[in-house]
Amino acid sequence: MKFDLIATDKVSGARAGELHTDHGVIETPIFMPVGTLGTVKGIHQAELKDQIKAEIILGNTYHLYLRPGIDVIQKAGGLHKFIGWDAPMLTDSGGYQVYSLSGQRKIKEEGVHFRSHIDGSKHFFTPENIMDIQRVIGADIIMAFDECTPYPCEYSYAAKSLDMTHRWLDRCFTQFNKTEPHYGYQQTLAPIAQGSVYKDLRQKSCEYIANVGADINAIGGLSVGEPHEDMYAMTEVCTAILPKDKPRYLMGVGLPENILECIALGIDMFDCVLPSRNARHGLLYTMEGTIHIKNKKWADDFSPIDASMVGHTSAHYTKAYLRHLFTVRELLGAQIATLHNLSFYLNLVKISREKIQEGTFGTWKDYIIPRLRNKL
Repeated sequence: MKFDLIATDKVSGARAGELHTDHGVIETPIFMPVGTLGTVKGIHQAELKDQIKAEIILGNTYHLYLRPGIDVIQKAGGLHKFIGWDAPMLTDSGGYQVYSLSGQRKIKEEGVHFRSHIDGSKHFFTPENIMDIQRVIGADIIMAFDECTPYPCEYSYAAKSLDMTHRWLDRCFTQFNKTEPHYGYQQTLAPIAQGSVYKDLRQKSCEYIANVGADINAIGGLSVGEPHEDMYAMTEVCTAILPKDKPRYLMGVGLPENILECIALGIDMFDCVLPSRNARHGLLYTMEGTIHIKNKKWADDFSPIDASMVGHTSAHYTKAYLRHLFTVRELLGAQIATLHNLSFYLNLVKISREKIQEGTFGTWKDYIIPRLRNKL
């Protein structure tokens, strides 16, 4: 995998780049739609590529391991072939799911014992078998196995967890280097910086990761309930240390304003379930602010969902029609809303890239963020 830095904003740390993988080139900054179970809920792969313009999507190791199972994915020839997606893909290692299963898992040095959230069956994840599982899944970018600490988190626990995450990272790379890709294209392993909201721990983690020399580096353990100011502060600590010639991936972030602020701090890649999850509940993102489409005020509003989204599928539908679909619980309503929100996020990072290349990103960001915060 190769990363070319194309432009850097003169005022902020914002960057525009190109990430080259065997499944195609990703223009950064980029937002990656989350397809946890091998699907972005309610969206066809053709819509992802042709309408939303997604250049890379995510799958999740924990969920895919449980269903459909690694044997099925291997027989299919990997997740790309299984789901009919020929562009780049990233898989999360399951570390976040370990975090979220707090009542059903035990974390030890060897790995994590857990019970399935589906049927209660017992399973065991280690850095080694997570690498093997992700080799079988076949994503272009695979994530190291880590522990995502909760917020709030005591310093002593965060420090102890961080050291274990680093030891797990070493084991991940050892196993990764012992094995080969299954399907004839290269895979890249990304380490994850942790350290909760403690500056010295974040510095320690990023220095450790920088010394690994990976082709991509990730920042985890944020957007887990901490104030936005802490998220930005820890992100800034990390981007000051992580190599400038490698892409930086901020995991699980976030709101449109979070993405823009973190692009300004030097982040290149983002993912989050918010645009698709909120769409299913009727919350839409627009360049003028957020819309709760179920509200009665939209019942006879025949304007487009977002006038700025000319050419996108959702531009063909009015607020009144979309509200009607939600009112009668028609599945098409959630589908249109999801198409809209994901298109909006991809359009937002596309505009960000253009502004970086023009040298006007900082000014534009300061103008657009207050508008994005509006509740319409």
